[in-house]
Amino acid sequence: MKLDNSNGKLCALTNSSADSFPADISPPHNHDDAEEIFVPPLNFAMVDNGIFRSGFPDSANFAFLKSLRLRSVICLCPEPYPEATLEFLKTNRIRLYQFGIDGCKEPFVNIPHDIVREALKVVLDDRNHPLLIHCKRGKHRTGCLVGCIRRLQRWCLSSVFDEYQRFAGAKARVSDQRFIELFDLSCLNHHPLSFSSSKK
Repeated sequence: MKLDNSNGKLCALTNSSADSFPADISPPHNHDDAEEIFVPPLNFAMVDNGIFRSGFPDSANFAFLKSLRLRSVICLCPEPYPEATLEFLKTNRIRLYQFGIDGCKEPFVNIPHDIVREALKVVLDDRNHPLLIHCKRGKHRTGCLVGCIRRLQRWCLSSVFDEYQRFAGAKARVSDQRFIELFDLSCLNHHPLSFSSSKK
């Protein structure tokens, strides 16, 4: 397996000559034997066991996504889902949950609490795992949802904000962090937590 890392460089062990292969392993003889390249989506990361986050995946990421054996995808963008990606999900029996949140810029950011609450219910149901959460860039909308997950995991706010800022970078929004801090989790208290850090 070859993995294309975030810098766009291939990470793979190579051998300078056929003599360097062990006696029982032969090098590929033609291009038909070339290995598949696995390219993660933009801003891809593991949130917890069975939960991943990223920017909007495209066809270059399909082999990588297939390796995750996803059951579900949560899309936080309101735009129609690309046909090629829909076909990939259908072929691999991956269920799409689309919760449309407009990608507004400050100071006109309006994150609907009810939509985030419904998305969290999908995340909390481990029958949907493994699961990928994504928006366009994997920064703001995804960051808000993951921030609420971290609060459910009882992370301290400084750690929640550190993680949010690591993905948002220079485009971190005070309004997003305020949303995460003030989001009412009380209606989700009756949902069982299946996260690794909640079992400690």
